[in-house]
Amino acid sequence: MTKHLTTIAFLFLLIPSLLAQNAEEANPDLQLDAEYIWPTDKAVLDKLEQWQDLKFGMLIHWGLYSKAGIVESWSICSEDEDWIPRDSNIRYDDYKRWYWNLNKEFVPTDFEPAQWAQSAKAAGMKYAIFTTKHHDGFAMYDTKFSDYSIAQGPAKAELDRQGRTDVAQYVFDAFRNEKMMVGAYFSKPDWHSQNYWWDRYATPDRHVNYKIENHPQRWNDFKNFVYNQIDEITSRYGAIDILWLDGGWVRPPKEDVDMDRIAARVRQNQPGILIIDRTVTGKYENYRTPERMIPDKQLPYPWETCMPLSKDWGYVPGASFKTASQVLNTLVEVVAKGGSLLLGIGPTPEGIIEPAVVDRLNEIGKWLECNGEAIYNTRPVKKYNDGNVWFTGSKDGGNLYAIITASEQSPMPKTISWKDDRFCNGQKLVFLANGKTLKCAVQKDGTVSVTLPKEYVGSTLPIAFKIK
Repeated sequence: MTKHLTTIAFLFLLIPSLLAQNAEEANPDLQLDAEYIWPTDKAVLDKLEQWQDLKFGMLIHWGLYSKAGIVESWSICSEDEDWIPRDSNIRYDDYKRWYWNLNKEFVPTDFEPAQWAQSAKAAGMKYAIFTTKHHDGFAMYDTKFSDYSIAQGPAKAELDRQGRTDVAQYVFDAFRNEKMMVGAYFSKPDWHSQNYWWDRYATPDRHVNYKIENHPQRWNDFKNFVYNQIDEITSRYGAIDILWLDGGWVRPPKEDVDMDRIAARVRQNQPGILIIDRTVTGKYENYRTPERMIPDKQLPYPWETCMPLSKDWGYVPGASFKTASQVLNTLVEVVAKGGSLLLGIGPTPEGIIEPAVVDRLNEIGKWLECNGEAIYNTRPVKKYNDGNVWFTGSKDGGNLYAIITASEQSPMPKTISWKDDRFCNGQKLVFLANGKTLKCAVQKDGTVSVTLPKEYVGSTLPIAFKIK
């Protein structure tokens, strides 16, 4: 066993190189062409409309995996995937035992949710989703239905000292204090629960590891467990705008947790709440969530691309981060296609967002401070793209916006051209960065040409215009 633990310790020296090999996999279970079922509850429709105005949010993964600096939860899943790094020389059961015991080492000495919320606000984000429980079953709130939580063990003593025992309360309050919508991520599967991964049997993959038909009472106990934990989250912490459910393989007909019952209780607790039963098409997927990808076309329903700032959702030492221009280019394309962007951020195990991430978020926010009019409160327009030029329209239909993207490989040229007869037909073309009116020329074929101020030539960040 000592040899195994030594090998585990050595593994962490290799983690950055292992993670660097991870492909940014799109979610294979998501069916973007499946029929979308619009909500019928007016309160839900109203909330959905409000959410569609926001466009940009933060998804926070923080848990045991943050302490280890590894991919969230998945390393304890016995599936041979390139994006699940684990040293194959370590016995699987030994590895799981080590992982479960991370709760004895996860002590957030600098838990500062206000810093998270301030960083999100500085980035121009308008909503936040906090991971209350990932697949590993470690609850990031004071649940009464499991002793496997941050409110137990060494973490509790430290949080008590800080006067912040129930982590979720302080996270939700911090973001509400910044006038943001808040949501709760919750994993339907729970790999720590004996009613999901029963240690009577092996755990060959992500699914429940016993035959439900042979043990109906055990599965019923699990369904009640899921119901009770979601009831806690949506009844205890004030206004929750979004319930973001992960683990889409837990679905009928095999792993049915009775979403009708859950949804009825959740909406009793939180009238109008958006329920996102990810990748499970139907009436409880109020908006869809393509992961690490942008759809290749506009979609006729509400949707959100979720994508981490680095290659992983949680904290990993030495991670490399997407540049501000990469994030903004993604945001622009997503919004032009009618969606929102949920950017994944992983606080350190101590409980803060690291300086490199804060700097990146500040840079994104400075651009949005000047150009956010072309992003927030907009709706998709019929013609939304011409090369690296993307178009959005104000919600009231009064303004049309053109946003030109650039990159480190292809910086902003002196003259920008696109083909669109909606521009330069007597209207004013306003440069959002400084409010100045720009001259443009229109050729007979409808090509619009705009000469940029010299200070913007060579920029790697997008540039936005408005037609009044």
